Amino acid sequence: MSLKSFIKKGLSYTLSTLQTKIQVTPQINCISPNSFLQGRNALITGGTSGIGYAICKSYVEAGALVVLTGRTQKRVNDTVQRLKDETSSDKIYGLVLDNRDISSYDRKFQELLGILKDKKLDILVNNAGVLGCEFGKGREEEYSAVMDTNLKGVFFLSQLVARYMKDNHIAGNILNVASSSSLRPAMSAYTLSKWGIRGLTLGMARALAPYNIVVNGIAPGPTATPMTMPNGLTNDISLDNNPMGRYALPEEIASMAVILVSNICRMVVGDIVYMTGGAGLITFDDMSYNF
Repeated sequence: MSLKSFIKKGLSYTLSTLQTKIQVTPQINCISPNSFLQGRNALITGGTSGIGYAICKSYVEAGALVVLTGRTQKRVNDTVQRLKDETSSDKIYGLVLDNRDISSYDRKFQELLGILKDKKLDILVNNAGVLGCEFGKGREEEYSAVMDTNLKGVFFLSQLVARYMKDNHIAGNILNVASSSSLRPAMSAYTLSKWGIRGLTLGMARALAPYNIVVNGIAPGPTATPMTMPNGLTNDISLDNNPMGRYALPEEIASMAVILVSNICRMVVGDIVYMTGGAGLITFDDMSYNF
């Protein structure tokens, strides 16, 4: 059975907590379809898989026009077609963008405006990210790849979009995808980058609020995606070292991502919603700090 079927049916699985076997049945309730984002236009980076893909789908089902990014034309095209098939919407577009290539941003932004035509971009979701570069065995090129993708790219793309929103008097939203790692003692470039995202979210929120641009973050914990499960998703999403005993599902994160950029949350400013199951908040047991 596919993970999609598993989500819909809420099948049970077994986990071990305090040496006691208990039965857990996650009930995943998606808020889509709805009209929370009707008439809105969103740019979502790293939208070809995992959490980014789920956010794209939820935004489309909430009424938004979505432009997703990925690093190759084929993957972008395939994802756009898959989303169109799954949502029966034609308001889905793709843009090839490498977060590390800052020099391409101005040109790519003009491509984006060409896609939008007479519409205004009023949502940016900084989702693209990569893991890697553990302290003790890290290499400089690996460190740079992680930091450039996860933090440097977010800084410069947000700066570009925020200036566009300010100049065009757009009441917009910027949502940064942080992580439970933004709270953990940092032992990798990935964790450092997410600490940076947390700080940048606060600073951007303070600077942009006077222009009616709302900046917030969302911080998933371990989530059942291809990045955390490279051998493939399975029906078993139990995770013994998480206080809630399981992985989060991308659909859960995506539903909150809809709420955070909707008009429901215009007074939520500079906040980060932690959807970690307690990881990073009440325990670091799921991380190794060996050198």
